Amino acid sequence: MDKPVSRTDALFALLAGLAGVAGSFAAAGYTRQFVVAPIDALVVRLTPGPIVAFMIENVGDQGHLLHIALSFGIAGALFGGAAIVGIVAARRVAKPTTGPALGGVLAGVLAWTVAAGTTAEPVLAVAAGVPVAVLTGVGAAPGADPGHDPSRRRAITSTASVLGFLGVAGIFGRRQSDSAVGSASADVVPSPAVQERLRQADGRELDIAGEDVPGLVSEIRNFYGVDINEFDPEVPADTWSMSITGEVGEDVEVTYDELTGMPIEHRFVTLRCVGERLNGRKLDTAVWTGTPIKPLLDAADPDGECGCVMLRAEDGYFVQFPVEALEDGLLAWRMNGQPLPKSHGHPVRVLVPGHWGETNVKWLTEIELLDEEMDGYWEKRGWHGTGPVNTVAKLWDTTQLDDGRVEVAGHAYAGTRGIDRVEVSLDDGDTWLDADLSEPLPGDDVWRQWRYVFDPDGVEAVTVRAVDGEGTVQTGEAADPFPSGATGWVTQPIDP
Repeated sequence: MDKPVSRTDALFALLAGLAGVAGSFAAAGYTRQFVVAPIDALVVRLTPGPIVAFMIENVGDQGHLLHIALSFGIAGALFGGAAIVGIVAARRVAKPTTGPALGGVLAGVLAWTVAAGTTAEPVLAVAAGVPVAVLTGVGAAPGADPGHDPSRRRAITSTASVLGFLGVAGIFGRRQSDSAVGSASADVVPSPAVQERLRQADGRELDIAGEDVPGLVSEIRNFYGVDINEFDPEVPADTWSMSITGEVGEDVEVTYDELTGMPIEHRFVTLRCVGERLNGRKLDTAVWTGTPIKPLLDAADPDGECGCVMLRAEDGYFVQFPVEALEDGLLAWRMNGQPLPKSHGHPVRVLVPGHWGETNVKWLTEIELLDEEMDGYWEKRGWHGTGPVNTVAKLWDTTQLDDGRVEVAGHAYAGTRGIDRVEVSLDDGDTWLDADLSEPLPGDDVWRQWRYVFDPDGVEAVTVRAVDGEGTVQTGEAADPFPSGATGWVTQPIDP
Protein backbone atom coordinates (compact mmCIF):
# COMPACT_ATOMS: atom_id res chain seq x y z
CA MET A 1 0.00 0.00 0.00
CA ASP A 2 1.37 3.43 -0.96
CA LYS A 3 2.18 5.87 1.81
CA PRO A 4 0.33 9.19 1.69
CA VAL A 5 2.25 12.32 0.80
CA SER A 6 3.78 13.59 4.03
CA ARG A 7 4.64 17.08 5.18
CA THR A 8 8.28 16.32 4.46
CA ASP A 9 7.33 15.31 0.92
CA ALA A 10 5.47 18.59 0.53
CA LEU A 11 8.54 20.47 1.78
CA PHE A 12 10.76 18.77 -0.79
CA ALA A 13 8.18 19.60 -3.48
CA LEU A 14 8.29 23.23 -2.37
CA LEU A 15 12.09 23.22 -2.46
CA ALA A 16 12.04 21.60 -5.88
CA GLY A 17 9.63 24.25 -7.13
CA LEU A 18 11.85 27.06 -5.86
CA ALA A 19 14.97 25.44 -7.27
CA GLY A 20 13.36 24.87 -10.66
CA VAL A 21 12.34 28.52 -10.98
CA ALA A 22 15.76 29.63 -9.75
CA GLY A 23 17.52 27.37 -12.24
CA SER A 24 15.52 28.83 -15.10
CA PHE A 25 16.33 32.35 -13.90
CA ALA A 26 20.03 31.54 -13.65
CA ALA A 27 20.08 30.36 -17.27
CA ALA A 28 17.79 32.96 -18.84
CA GLY A 29 17.73 35.98 -16.52
CA TYR A 30 14.68 38.23 -16.36
CA THR A 31 13.92 37.76 -20.05
CA ARG A 32 11.23 36.15 -22.16
CA GLN A 33 13.20 32.87 -22.00
CA PHE A 34 12.63 32.72 -18.23
CA VAL A 35 9.94 30.12 -17.47
CA VAL A 36 7.81 32.68 -15.60
CA ALA A 37 7.57 34.95 -18.66
CA PRO A 38 5.19 32.90 -20.85
CA ILE A 39 3.12 31.96 -17.81
CA ASP A 40 2.79 35.64 -16.93
CA ALA A 41 1.78 36.47 -20.50
CA LEU A 42 -0.97 33.85 -20.28
CA VAL A 43 -2.15 35.18 -16.92
CA VAL A 44 -2.38 38.69 -18.37
CA ARG A 45 -4.29 37.52 -21.46
CA LEU A 46 -6.80 35.53 -19.40
CA THR A 47 -7.46 38.25 -16.82
CA PRO A 48 -10.97 39.66 -17.46
CA GLY A 49 -11.15 43.27 -18.64
CA PRO A 50 -13.09 44.60 -15.60
CA ILE A 51 -10.40 43.24 -13.28
CA VAL A 52 -7.68 44.86 -15.39
CA ALA A 53 -9.50 48.19 -15.30
CA PHE A 54 -9.98 47.96 -11.53
CA MET A 55 -6.29 47.22 -10.98
CA ILE A 56 -5.16 50.08 -13.23
CA GLU A 57 -7.41 52.60 -11.53
CA ASN A 58 -7.03 51.47 -7.91
CA VAL A 59 -3.65 49.76 -7.65
CA GLY A 60 -1.68 51.51 -10.38
CA ASP A 61 1.92 50.58 -11.13
CA GLN A 62 2.04 48.07 -8.27
CA GLY A 63 -0.65 45.95 -9.92
CA HIS A 64 1.92 44.16 -12.03
CA LEU A 65 3.48 42.78 -8.85
CA LEU A 66 0.32 40.78 -8.20
CA HIS A 67 0.19 39.05 -11.57
CA ILE A 68 3.94 38.43 -11.64
CA ALA A 69 3.74 36.95 -8.12
CA LEU A 70 0.92 34.71 -9.29
CA SER A 71 3.00 33.64 -12.28
CA PHE A 72 5.98 32.80 -10.06
CA GLY A 73 3.64 30.77 -7.89
CA ILE A 74 2.22 28.86 -10.86
CA ALA A 75 5.71 28.05 -12.17
CA GLY A 76 6.83 26.86 -8.73
CA ALA A 77 3.66 24.79 -8.32
CA LEU A 78 4.20 23.08 -11.68
CA PHE A 79 7.77 22.14 -10.76
CA GLY A 80 6.65 21.11 -7.28
CA GLY A 81 3.93 18.96 -8.80
CA ALA A 82 6.55 17.23 -10.93
CA ALA A 83 8.50 16.49 -7.73
CA ILE A 84 5.43 14.99 -6.05
CA VAL A 85 4.85 12.72 -9.05
CA GLY A 86 8.48 11.62 -8.86
CA ILE A 87 8.32 10.91 -5.12
CA VAL A 88 5.14 8.85 -5.47
CA ALA A 89 6.63 6.93 -8.39
CA ALA A 90 9.80 6.23 -6.39
CA ARG A 91 7.76 4.62 -3.61
CA ARG A 92 5.97 2.36 -6.02
CA VAL A 93 9.29 1.01 -7.23
CA ALA A 94 10.04 0.20 -3.59
CA LYS A 95 13.79 -0.19 -4.08
CA PRO A 96 16.07 2.01 -1.95
CA THR A 97 18.39 3.02 -4.79
CA THR A 98 16.49 2.47 -8.01
CA GLY A 99 13.27 4.09 -6.75
CA PRO A 100 14.68 7.53 -5.87
CA ALA A 101 16.82 7.54 -9.02
CA LEU A 102 13.86 6.79 -11.29
CA GLY A 103 11.65 9.21 -9.36
CA GLY A 104 14.23 11.97 -9.73
CA VAL A 105 14.60 11.32 -13.45
CA LEU A 106 10.83 11.33 -13.93
CA ALA A 107 10.42 14.59 -12.04
CA GLY A 108 13.32 16.17 -13.92
CA VAL A 109 11.85 15.17 -17.28
CA LEU A 110 8.44 16.53 -16.29
CA ALA A 111 10.00 19.81 -15.12
CA TRP A 112 12.07 20.06 -18.31
CA THR A 113 8.91 19.44 -20.35
CA VAL A 114 7.11 22.27 -18.54
CA ALA A 115 10.02 24.68 -19.04
CA ALA A 116 10.72 23.71 -22.65
CA GLY A 117 7.06 23.68 -23.56
CA THR A 118 6.38 27.15 -22.21
CA THR A 119 9.57 28.90 -23.31
CA ALA A 120 10.39 26.93 -26.49
CA GLU A 121 13.98 26.85 -25.19
CA PRO A 122 14.83 23.15 -24.66
CA VAL A 123 18.49 23.77 -23.81
CA LEU A 124 17.79 26.45 -21.22
CA ALA A 125 15.02 24.26 -19.80
CA VAL A 126 17.65 21.82 -18.57
CA ALA A 127 18.57 24.36 -15.90
CA ALA A 128 15.07 23.98 -14.47
CA GLY A 129 14.86 20.20 -14.80
CA VAL A 130 18.14 19.28 -13.12
CA PRO A 131 17.53 20.88 -9.67
CA VAL A 132 14.00 19.46 -9.61
CA ALA A 133 15.41 16.00 -10.35
CA VAL A 134 18.03 16.28 -7.60
CA LEU A 135 15.61 17.54 -4.94
CA THR A 136 13.10 14.84 -5.86
CA GLY A 137 15.70 12.08 -5.61
CA VAL A 138 16.88 13.33 -2.23
CA GLY A 139 13.34 13.65 -0.95
CA ALA A 140 12.36 10.17 -2.13
CA ALA A 141 15.37 8.42 -0.55
CA PRO A 142 14.28 6.09 2.32
CA GLY A 143 15.97 5.80 5.74
CA ALA A 144 18.07 2.76 6.65
CA ASP A 145 16.67 2.55 10.19
CA PRO A 146 12.88 2.01 10.24
CA GLY A 147 12.72 3.56 13.71
CA HIS A 148 14.41 6.77 12.66
CA ASP A 149 13.41 9.05 9.77
CA PRO A 150 16.48 10.84 8.47
CA SER A 151 14.35 12.66 5.91
CA ARG A 152 13.96 15.59 8.31
CA ARG A 153 17.72 16.03 8.52
CA ARG A 154 17.86 15.77 4.75
CA ALA A 155 15.11 18.37 4.58
CA ILE A 156 17.07 20.80 6.75
CA THR A 157 20.23 20.25 4.73
CA SER A 158 18.33 20.52 1.46
CA THR A 159 16.62 23.74 2.57
CA ALA A 160 19.99 25.32 3.33
CA SER A 161 21.34 24.09 0.00
CA VAL A 162 18.37 25.50 -1.91
CA LEU A 163 18.75 28.86 -0.20
CA GLY A 164 22.37 28.93 -1.27
CA PHE A 165 21.36 27.90 -4.78
CA LEU A 166 18.84 30.74 -4.90
CA GLY A 167 21.62 33.21 -4.12
CA VAL A 168 23.93 31.83 -6.79
CA ALA A 169 21.08 31.66 -9.32
CA GLY A 170 20.25 35.29 -8.55
CA ILE A 171 23.78 36.37 -9.39
CA PHE A 172 23.86 34.47 -12.68
CA GLY A 173 20.32 35.57 -13.55
CA ARG A 174 21.10 39.24 -13.03
CA ARG A 175 24.12 38.89 -15.32
CA GLN A 176 21.91 37.38 -18.00
CA SER A 177 19.37 40.18 -17.52
CA ASP A 178 22.04 42.89 -17.74
CA SER A 179 23.47 41.26 -20.84
CA ALA A 180 20.05 41.25 -22.52
CA VAL A 181 19.50 44.93 -21.71
CA GLY A 182 22.96 45.87 -22.88
CA SER A 183 22.52 44.07 -26.19
CA ALA A 184 19.53 46.27 -27.05
CA SER A 185 21.23 49.64 -26.83
CA ALA A 186 24.40 51.44 -25.81
CA ASP A 187 25.03 55.08 -24.94
CA VAL A 188 26.07 57.25 -27.86
CA VAL A 189 26.82 60.93 -28.24
CA PRO A 190 23.63 62.68 -29.40
CA SER A 191 23.81 64.28 -32.82
CA PRO A 192 24.34 68.07 -32.99
CA ALA A 193 20.69 68.50 -34.01
CA VAL A 194 19.48 66.64 -30.91
CA GLN A 195 21.91 68.48 -28.65
CA GLU A 196 20.55 71.77 -29.97
CA ARG A 197 16.98 70.71 -29.16
CA LEU A 198 17.98 69.61 -25.68
CA ARG A 199 19.64 73.01 -25.08
CA GLN A 200 16.55 74.69 -26.46
CA ALA A 201 14.36 72.86 -23.95
CA ASP A 202 16.68 73.75 -21.07
CA GLY A 203 16.56 77.41 -22.05
CA ARG A 204 12.75 77.52 -22.03
CA GLU A 205 12.17 75.92 -18.64
CA LEU A 206 10.60 77.99 -15.90
CA ASP A 207 12.53 78.81 -12.73
CA ILE A 208 10.52 76.56 -10.43
CA ALA A 209 11.56 76.39 -6.78
CA GLY A 210 10.02 72.99 -6.12
CA GLU A 211 11.84 69.80 -7.04
CA ASP A 212 8.87 67.64 -8.09
CA VAL A 213 8.32 69.19 -11.51
CA PRO A 214 10.53 67.65 -14.21
CA GLY A 215 12.09 69.68 -16.99
CA LEU A 216 10.64 70.07 -20.46
CA VAL A 217 12.50 66.93 -21.60
CA SER A 218 12.14 63.87 -19.39
CA GLU A 219 15.13 61.72 -18.51
CA ILE A 220 14.92 58.34 -20.22
CA ARG A 221 15.20 56.43 -16.96
CA ASN A 222 12.22 58.35 -15.55
CA PHE A 223 10.03 58.22 -18.66
CA TYR A 224 6.87 56.29 -17.82
CA GLY A 225 6.28 52.89 -19.33
CA VAL A 226 3.15 50.74 -19.70
CA ASP A 227 3.23 47.33 -21.38
CA ILE A 228 0.83 44.41 -21.59
CA ASN A 229 3.60 41.99 -20.55
CA GLU A 230 6.08 42.03 -17.70
CA PHE A 231 8.86 40.83 -19.99
CA ASP A 232 9.84 42.99 -22.95
CA PRO A 233 10.65 41.32 -26.27
CA GLU A 234 14.25 41.32 -27.47
CA VAL A 235 14.36 42.39 -31.11
CA PRO A 236 17.82 42.89 -32.64
CA ALA A 237 17.94 45.83 -35.02
CA ASP A 238 19.69 43.79 -37.70
CA THR A 239 16.80 41.31 -37.90
CA TRP A 240 13.92 43.78 -37.52
CA SER A 241 11.54 44.58 -40.33
CA MET A 242 8.14 46.20 -40.57
CA SER A 243 5.49 45.51 -43.20
CA ILE A 244 2.49 47.48 -44.45
CA THR A 245 -0.19 45.03 -45.52
CA GLY A 246 -3.93 44.55 -45.89
CA GLU A 247 -6.05 46.88 -48.01
CA VAL A 248 -3.15 48.38 -49.95
CA GLY A 249 -2.19 48.69 -53.57
CA GLU A 250 1.18 47.11 -52.84
CA ASP A 251 2.67 45.52 -49.75
CA VAL A 252 5.63 47.41 -48.36
CA GLU A 253 8.40 45.99 -46.16
CA VAL A 254 11.26 47.97 -44.69
CA THR A 255 14.31 46.86 -42.70
CA TYR A 256 16.05 48.80 -39.95
CA ASP A 257 18.94 49.84 -42.20
CA GLU A 258 16.53 50.97 -44.90
CA LEU A 259 14.43 52.93 -42.42
CA THR A 260 17.35 54.72 -40.78
CA GLY A 261 18.71 55.58 -44.22
CA MET A 262 15.58 57.58 -45.08
CA PRO A 263 15.08 61.32 -44.34
CA ILE A 264 14.85 61.82 -40.59
CA GLU A 265 13.26 64.28 -38.16
CA HIS A 266 13.92 65.18 -34.53
CA ARG A 267 10.65 65.94 -32.76
CA PHE A 268 9.57 66.99 -29.30
CA VAL A 269 6.67 64.63 -28.56
CA THR A 270 4.71 64.19 -25.32
CA LEU A 271 3.08 60.89 -24.38
CA ARG A 272 0.26 60.42 -21.88
CA CYS A 273 -1.31 57.17 -20.64
CA VAL A 274 -5.10 56.83 -20.84
CA GLY A 275 -5.09 54.77 -17.65
CA GLU A 276 -3.41 57.37 -15.42
CA ARG A 277 -5.22 59.20 -12.66
CA LEU A 278 -6.12 62.85 -13.17
CA ASN A 279 -3.00 64.13 -11.39
CA GLY A 280 -0.91 61.07 -12.15
CA ARG A 281 2.59 61.08 -13.59
CA LYS A 282 2.27 58.95 -16.68
CA LEU A 283 3.01 62.01 -18.80
CA ASP A 284 6.47 62.64 -20.27
CA THR A 285 8.27 64.27 -23.17
CA ALA A 286 11.38 63.35 -25.15
CA VAL A 287 13.24 64.34 -28.29
CA TRP A 288 12.49 61.51 -30.69
CA THR A 289 14.48 60.78 -33.83
CA GLY A 290 12.85 58.85 -36.63
CA THR A 291 11.40 58.69 -40.11
CA PRO A 292 8.03 60.23 -41.06
CA ILE A 293 5.60 57.45 -41.83
CA LYS A 294 3.62 59.15 -44.60
CA PRO A 295 6.03 58.35 -47.48
CA LEU A 296 5.83 54.66 -46.57
CA LEU A 297 2.03 54.80 -46.43
CA ASP A 298 1.92 56.57 -49.78
CA ALA A 299 4.12 53.85 -51.30
CA ALA A 300 1.68 51.22 -50.07
CA ASP A 301 -1.29 53.13 -51.59
CA PRO A 302 -3.69 52.54 -48.67
CA ASP A 303 -7.28 51.59 -49.35
CA GLY A 304 -10.14 50.11 -47.34
CA GLU A 305 -13.70 51.11 -46.61
CA CYS A 306 -13.21 52.13 -42.98
CA GLY A 307 -10.13 54.33 -43.40
CA CYS A 308 -8.62 52.61 -40.39
CA VAL A 309 -5.43 50.81 -39.56
CA MET A 310 -4.30 48.08 -37.15
CA LEU A 311 -0.79 48.30 -35.71
CA ARG A 312 0.77 45.09 -34.41
CA ALA A 313 3.77 44.59 -32.16
CA GLU A 314 6.30 41.87 -31.41
CA ASP A 315 4.86 41.36 -27.92
CA GLY A 316 1.39 40.50 -29.25
CA TYR A 317 -0.10 43.96 -28.70
CA PHE A 318 -2.38 45.45 -31.35
CA VAL A 319 -4.32 48.70 -31.67
CA GLN A 320 -6.72 50.12 -34.26
CA PHE A 321 -7.39 53.78 -35.06
CA PRO A 322 -7.98 56.04 -38.11
CA VAL A 323 -5.25 55.93 -40.73
CA GLU A 324 -5.56 59.70 -40.99
CA ALA A 325 -4.05 60.01 -37.50
CA LEU A 326 -1.10 57.87 -38.55
CA GLU A 327 -0.19 60.02 -41.55
CA ASP A 328 1.52 62.58 -39.31
CA GLY A 329 3.24 59.84 -37.31
CA LEU A 330 6.91 59.06 -36.85
CA LEU A 331 8.73 55.74 -36.84
CA ALA A 332 11.19 56.47 -34.04
CA TRP A 333 14.43 54.67 -33.25
CA ARG A 334 16.18 57.16 -30.98
CA MET A 335 15.13 58.89 -27.78
CA ASN A 336 16.97 61.98 -26.50
CA GLY A 337 19.75 61.09 -28.90
CA GLN A 338 20.17 57.54 -27.57
CA PRO A 339 19.22 54.28 -29.30
CA LEU A 340 15.66 53.45 -28.35
CA PRO A 341 15.79 51.44 -25.07
CA LYS A 342 14.26 47.99 -25.04
CA SER A 343 11.62 49.15 -22.57
CA HIS A 344 10.53 51.85 -25.02
CA GLY A 345 10.27 49.64 -28.09
CA HIS A 346 13.76 48.92 -29.40
CA PRO A 347 14.50 48.99 -32.24
CA VAL A 348 11.48 50.91 -33.65
CA ARG A 349 8.22 52.28 -32.26
CA VAL A 350 5.53 54.51 -33.72
CA LEU A 351 4.53 57.96 -32.43
CA VAL A 352 1.03 59.21 -33.26
CA PRO A 353 0.69 62.96 -32.55
CA GLY A 354 -1.91 64.00 -30.01
CA HIS A 355 -3.31 60.55 -29.30
CA TRP A 356 -3.27 58.57 -26.08
CA GLY A 357 -0.15 56.58 -25.33
CA GLU A 358 -1.74 53.25 -26.24
CA THR A 359 -1.65 54.13 -29.96
CA ASN A 360 2.13 54.67 -29.84
CA VAL A 361 3.01 51.02 -30.40
CA LYS A 362 6.40 49.70 -29.28
CA TRP A 363 8.34 46.94 -31.08
CA LEU A 364 6.29 47.66 -34.20
CA THR A 365 6.18 44.82 -36.75
CA GLU A 366 3.13 45.43 -38.95
CA ILE A 367 0.78 48.14 -40.15
CA GLU A 368 -2.37 46.55 -41.56
CA LEU A 369 -4.89 48.65 -43.50
CA LEU A 370 -8.37 47.38 -42.72
CA ASP A 371 -11.61 47.10 -44.65
CA GLU A 372 -13.74 47.30 -41.51
CA GLU A 373 -13.17 48.44 -37.94
CA MET A 374 -11.90 45.93 -35.38
CA ASP A 375 -11.31 46.18 -31.65
CA GLY A 376 -7.74 46.58 -30.46
CA TYR A 377 -6.17 44.96 -27.41
CA TRP A 378 -7.48 47.48 -24.87
CA GLU A 379 -10.79 48.01 -26.65
CA LYS A 380 -11.48 44.31 -26.22
CA ARG A 381 -11.11 45.02 -22.50
CA GLY A 382 -13.50 47.95 -22.47
CA TRP A 383 -11.19 50.96 -22.93
CA HIS A 384 -11.77 53.73 -25.50
CA GLY A 385 -8.31 55.25 -25.52
CA THR A 386 -7.35 55.50 -29.19
CA GLY A 387 -8.65 59.03 -29.75
CA PRO A 388 -7.09 62.44 -29.04
CA VAL A 389 -5.92 63.03 -25.47
CA ASN A 390 -7.95 65.01 -22.94
CA THR A 391 -6.67 68.43 -21.93
CA VAL A 392 -5.10 68.44 -18.48
CA ALA A 393 -3.18 70.72 -16.12
CA LYS A 394 -1.17 68.80 -13.53
CA LEU A 395 -0.42 70.23 -10.10
CA TRP A 396 2.74 68.37 -9.16
CA ASP A 397 4.43 70.64 -6.65
CA THR A 398 3.52 72.96 -3.77
CA THR A 399 6.45 74.79 -2.18
CA GLN A 400 6.64 77.31 0.67
CA LEU A 401 9.01 80.09 -0.42
CA ASP A 402 11.39 81.94 1.90
CA ASP A 403 9.23 85.07 1.82
CA GLY A 404 6.18 83.15 3.08
CA ARG A 405 4.42 82.92 -0.26
CA VAL A 406 3.46 79.60 -1.84
CA GLU A 407 4.47 78.39 -5.29
CA VAL A 408 2.36 75.81 -7.13
CA ALA A 409 3.61 74.31 -10.39
CA GLY A 410 3.23 71.51 -12.87
CA HIS A 411 2.76 70.69 -16.53
CA ALA A 412 -0.17 71.16 -18.92
CA TYR A 413 -0.89 69.17 -22.07
CA ALA A 414 -3.60 69.12 -24.74
CA GLY A 415 -2.11 67.04 -27.54
CA THR A 416 -1.88 68.73 -30.93
CA ARG A 417 -4.29 71.46 -29.77
CA GLY A 418 -1.50 72.93 -27.67
CA ILE A 419 -1.77 74.92 -24.44
CA ASP A 420 -2.82 78.59 -24.61
CA ARG A 421 -2.86 79.28 -20.87
CA VAL A 422 -3.18 77.72 -17.43
CA GLU A 423 -5.55 79.23 -14.87
CA VAL A 424 -5.43 78.98 -11.09
CA SER A 425 -8.30 79.53 -8.67
CA LEU A 426 -7.79 80.30 -4.98
CA ASP A 427 -11.52 80.55 -4.18
CA ASP A 428 -13.01 77.25 -5.31
CA GLY A 429 -13.49 78.31 -8.92
CA ASP A 430 -15.21 81.68 -8.40
CA THR A 431 -12.33 83.56 -10.02
CA TRP A 432 -9.42 82.44 -12.19
CA LEU A 433 -5.90 83.89 -12.47
CA ASP A 434 -3.35 83.30 -15.23
CA ALA A 435 -0.27 81.27 -14.32
CA ASP A 436 3.19 81.77 -15.81
CA LEU A 437 3.84 79.46 -18.76
CA SER A 438 7.06 78.20 -20.27
CA GLU A 439 7.75 79.33 -23.81
CA PRO A 440 6.33 76.75 -26.25
CA LEU A 441 8.71 74.20 -27.71
CA PRO A 442 8.64 73.57 -31.47
CA GLY A 443 6.08 71.00 -32.49
CA ASP A 444 2.36 70.41 -32.31
CA ASP A 445 2.31 67.77 -29.57
CA VAL A 446 4.25 69.11 -26.59
CA TRP A 447 3.49 69.97 -22.97
CA ARG A 448 4.27 73.27 -21.21
CA GLN A 449 5.37 74.04 -17.67
CA TRP A 450 3.36 76.42 -15.50
CA ARG A 451 3.85 78.08 -12.10
CA TYR A 452 1.90 80.46 -9.89
CA VAL A 453 2.97 82.22 -6.68
CA PHE A 454 0.49 83.61 -4.13
CA ASP A 455 0.02 84.75 -0.55
CA PRO A 456 -1.53 81.79 1.29
CA ASP A 457 -3.45 83.86 3.87
CA GLY A 458 -7.09 82.81 3.75
CA VAL A 459 -6.48 80.26 0.96
CA GLU A 460 -7.71 76.77 1.76
CA ALA A 461 -7.14 75.07 -1.59
CA VAL A 462 -5.78 75.63 -5.08
CA THR A 463 -7.56 74.51 -8.24
CA VAL A 464 -5.92 74.46 -11.66
CA ARG A 465 -7.21 74.06 -15.21
CA ALA A 466 -5.86 74.53 -18.74
CA VAL A 467 -7.17 76.23 -21.85
CA ASP A 468 -6.09 74.64 -25.12
CA GLY A 469 -4.88 76.37 -28.25
CA GLU A 470 -8.40 76.33 -29.70
CA GLY A 471 -9.74 78.29 -26.72
CA THR A 472 -11.54 75.34 -25.12
CA VAL A 473 -11.40 75.25 -21.33
CA GLN A 474 -10.50 71.94 -19.71
CA THR A 475 -13.70 70.31 -18.52
CA GLY A 476 -14.42 70.38 -14.81
CA GLU A 477 -16.55 67.25 -15.01
CA ALA A 478 -14.81 64.58 -12.99
CA ALA A 479 -14.40 61.12 -14.54
CA ASP A 480 -12.25 58.10 -13.75
CA PRO A 481 -9.59 56.90 -16.20
CA PHE A 482 -11.77 54.01 -17.37
CA PRO A 483 -12.83 53.93 -20.13
CA SER A 484 -11.81 57.15 -21.93
CA GLY A 485 -9.24 58.87 -19.72
CA ALA A 486 -9.57 60.89 -16.51
CA THR A 487 -11.18 64.33 -16.62
CA GLY A 488 -11.79 67.15 -14.14
CA TRP A 489 -9.78 69.89 -12.42
CA VAL A 490 -6.97 69.15 -10.01
CA THR A 491 -7.52 70.62 -6.55
CA GLN A 492 -5.09 70.47 -3.65
CA PRO A 493 -5.51 71.81 -0.11
CA ILE A 494 -3.09 74.42 1.23
CA ASP A 495 -1.84 73.70 4.73
CA PRO A 496 -2.34 76.66 7.09
